Amino acid sequence: MSEPIDARVLAWSNLPTDRPMPRITRQRVMGEHMMISRVKLSKGFFVPTHHHFNEQMVCVIAGRASFVLHEGTPKERAVTLGAGEVLHLPPDVPHNCTALEDTEIWDLFSPPSARTGVDRG
Repeated sequence: MSEPIDARVLAWSNLPTDRPMPRITRQRVMGEHMMISRVKLSKGFFVPTHHHFNEQMVCVIAGRASFVLHEGTPKERAVTLGAGEVLHLPPDVPHNCTALEDTEIWDLFSPPSARTGVDRG
């Protein structure tokens, strides 16, 4: 059995940034049971409908983004989030995202995953 990760202090300014799709930058902290991603979306960013086994919390820090949930099903609905709002996505809920303006989101995923919807987008 591997030894658990010890406590650590990290700064966003020291973490690597990747660009998994056009109009997005992302920094991540991976833990043993969850991860957090600081995601910056440029206005017009779009990730197509996808789903994943992770539970996800989308915390909008700045800007506005719209999400379509359960697209193409009787449960379909659209939600728009602004700064200070959180979208809770249980595992396997189909969703897409469009940045209506430059937007910063903090995504929390449990369990952690090396790939998310933007990696598949």
